[in-house]
Amino acid sequence: MKHVLLGMIALMATAGTVRAQQPADSLRYEIVNNMPLFYQQMKEQLTYPMAWGNAPETDFGQWRTKARETVTECLRNLPPAPRDYAVQTVATEQREGYEVRKITFNISAWSRVPAYLLVPDGAEGKRLPAVVMLHDHGAHFTIGKEKMVRPFGVSKEVLADADDWAVRCYDGQYAADYFAANGFVVLCVDALFWGERGCKEGFDYDRQQAVASNFLQMGSSWGACINMDDVRSAELLASLPYVDPDRIGCLGFSMGAYRSWMLAALTDVVKASASVCWMNTTEHLMTLTNNQNKGGSAYSMLIPGLRRYLDYPHVASIACPKPTLFFNGRKDKLFPVAGVEDAYRTMHRVWESQGVPERLVTKLWDGPHFFSRDMQRETLEFFKKWL
Repeated sequence: MKHVLLGMIALMATAGTVRAQQPADSLRYEIVNNMPLFYQQMKEQLTYPMAWGNAPETDFGQWRTKARETVTECLRNLPPAPRDYAVQTVATEQREGYEVRKITFNISAWSRVPAYLLVPDGAEGKRLPAVVMLHDHGAHFTIGKEKMVRPFGVSKEVLADADDWAVRCYDGQYAADYFAANGFVVLCVDALFWGERGCKEGFDYDRQQAVASNFLQMGSSWGACINMDDVRSAELLASLPYVDPDRIGCLGFSMGAYRSWMLAALTDVVKASASVCWMNTTEHLMTLTNNQNKGGSAYSMLIPGLRRYLDYPHVASIACPKPTLFFNGRKDKLFPVAGVEDAYRTMHRVWESQGVPERLVTKLWDGPHFFSRDMQRETLEFFKKWL
């Protein structure tokens, strides 16, 4: 019995020594700033085997087809395309040089949505260039399309909300109105969860997680649904008799920028794209300090499984050789400059490999997360050149 007691005492002493040798903090958590402690190892496993130059395809056309199929395969269980857009005009307002039409149309076989369609005067009988305008996230859900089109026939509160947002993010200028005044047909639709496609129970930042989770549990993703809605919007524009189907572009700011380069990658209905303040790499976004790791706003831009094959600039490169523009801000706290520069280099190598380096425009502005009037003017000039 004495030997047993001595043995137990020795074992307890050893166990106590082992516990004392373990770093105290490693016993209390394995998540820090919403990231697993092994997040670096997870990133190291991302080799992006479908990227141009990594994939087995050496013919660019074949690679482009395969890469697009890879992205599309990750966009699962989505609403089918509508049989008929069945566009109806609900109301109109004449502005200087163009008409703003409040319309409704079938964006899928399951959803009918409101939208703004801006049509330059004298469009009938012509074939005009057109742009799909894609609004931002901004953790601001009460308005969507109204962030880019000055609304009409709305409450004073909605109009004040839109005017305030235009000042905060767009330098006091509605981008869609600006383009329409310069001869472009413009379509702007609420993304699912924003504006007139929001929550019956009211707008709540935390509802994003529930919406995203419910999509995932039904074999799809919220982000993929938004992307496919954007494809349908471009297809609607191409069907209009006063739109030249060979001169359709897309433009977005912030989340809208992400939607823009995704749209250009997903469909060749879009002939040119511009994306302002959304481009980076997973290496630079998935860190302990970047805003991306908070979840929330990222849910609307997540495509499950896609990072196993392609990083952000690789997906955007599927648009090559189309004319493509990227603007970012050096003082943008959401997108680290080093990551922006890495992404730009990756994309430039692709456009250069196809002998069309002049079709990719990238620029770092000395400013924050903001779509200034100067940026809007240069974007307009880009589309005038290529559409």
